Amino acid sequence: MSKIIKVIEQDIIFLSYDEPNAEKNYADLLAKVPWAKRVHGVKGSDAAHKACAAKCETEYFVTVDGDNIVDPTFLEVEIDLEAINVTKDHVFSWCGHVHVNGLRYGNGGLKMWTPKFVNAMKTHENSDADDTKGLVEFCFDDRYYQFNDNYSNSFTNASAFQAWRAGFREGVKMSLDQGAKVTDLKTIWWQNYHRLLIWCNIGADVENGLWSMYGARQGAYLTNCTDWDYTNVRDFDWLTTEWEETYSKITDKMLPYEIMGLGETLEHECGLEITDVDATGSKFFKTVFNNSPRIIRKR
Repeated sequence: MSKIIKVIEQDIIFLSYDEPNAEKNYADLLAKVPWAKRVHGVKGSDAAHKACAAKCETEYFVTVDGDNIVDPTFLEVEIDLEAINVTKDHVFSWCGHVHVNGLRYGNGGLKMWTPKFVNAMKTHENSDADDTKGLVEFCFDDRYYQFNDNYSNSFTNASAFQAWRAGFREGVKMSLDQGAKVTDLKTIWWQNYHRLLIWCNIGADVENGLWSMYGARQGAYLTNCTDWDYTNVRDFDWLTTEWEETYSKITDKMLPYEIMGLGETLEHECGLEITDVDATGSKFFKTVFNNSPRIIRKR
């Protein structure tokens, strides 16, 4: 008999840290999911997810990031394990739509876990130093099942800091090959390379979008052009200190020039296809761009 998992029967947990739009987004979630729970302010991605597992009272639990707005149709989702040929101990991940640049992939997407899986995993700050796949990501476990469907929108631009941090983190992570540095960016998975280009070039049409682009370029630069320890990207205290001591001092007038300067460096040193897209061009791109399927499966 087929095993059906119904999203509406699982705990749904709002996972926030310091997002300036977290309270607004949590209120939106409670209006749609009155039984939603919350974990807030836990340092470390691994520890935060284990805190969610501790709150779980159902077979699975869904995590909703603090910058997310959930599509209510997500509650109607049912997973037929037999139909997709996976076991019940898998993690299930849906796409998230990034408001700043129009991308749809795992970043900001909804995820459904078992407490057993989360309590056993060792990722981010809890990872083994020689396990590059777990240093800054969750998604490289063989039991991580990815759907192409999109059920949330990620708003990472409620403040300049939030936008810079989101861009910086993806500028780092999209530069890696399964968590490891590369000597030639053209060798990483083609979808991640395209996502890196979009993070670095698109977003000028939305509030704080330039900060997101600058952060992405800065993250890509540090990862690929210096000997900086890229695992710092998982440390939110480090990111806050960098912002407060360095990047927050860049004025709005200087920001476009800083973006262009980093772009020239990335183009010359890494061969990245960098262009300076204005607000009109950015809006046009998001209108006509079609995201490739997150997972291309054989039929």
